[in-house]
Amino acid sequence: MRHILIIDDDIYIGNMLEEVLSQLNYQISRAYSGTEALLLLSSSKPDLILLDLMLPGLSGEEVLPKIKGIPVIIVSAKVDVDNKVDLLIGGAVDYITKPFEIKELIARITVQLRRLSTYNDSVCIVFDDIQMDPLLHDVTISGNAVKLTRTEFAILKILMQNPTQVISKSAILDHISIDTPDCTDTSLKIHVSNLRKKLREVNGKEYIEAVWGIGFKLITP
Repeated sequence: MRHILIIDDDIYIGNMLEEVLSQLNYQISRAYSGTEALLLLSSSKPDLILLDLMLPGLSGEEVLPKIKGIPVIIVSAKVDVDNKVDLLIGGAVDYITKPFEIKELIARITVQLRRLSTYNDSVCIVFDDIQMDPLLHDVTISGNAVKLTRTEFAILKILMQNPTQVISKSAILDHISIDTPDCTDTSLKIHVSNLRKKLREVNGKEYIEAVWGIGFKLITP
């Protein structure tokens, strides 16, 4: 499930966005000031941010340079062209002016998340001595190839993309449902067990642990 952070002190707009985007199966977080937004970002990393400019405390213009590695769509009543250009050059990926058509904003969000998925699938992922190439569907441990099924690969991928987090069973199933629609809550345990065995057989190390009642996480070396 993709995670979107809405940074906007306008309660009405924020509530409307949260309701619409939640119905589209996005996970939503809210921040009502620039300071609160930076506090949230210090402990979590959403997939995309909707950022208003006229915020109490730190303004959107002050918050934007502090956001690294997350696509930001500016959602603001400011219409000055120079201001838009400066923000796009300064790191925003898009700019939409209030009032806006919700269908247009959803389309822009979809485009950015699609680009993010394409980028993520073109970059090798590394955890400890495991290296994964999403494009080649290739996994190695210290250079030794590990042959995984499509479902095992998808499970390992989401764990490696979130190496410090416990990933719930429901989140894993939701994330891999497009690639592996045959995976169910019951079969997930079997897939994870087989994955752990294949990784362990390379050098005897355990890489994945079950967190009782929640899900699974990688074991930090």
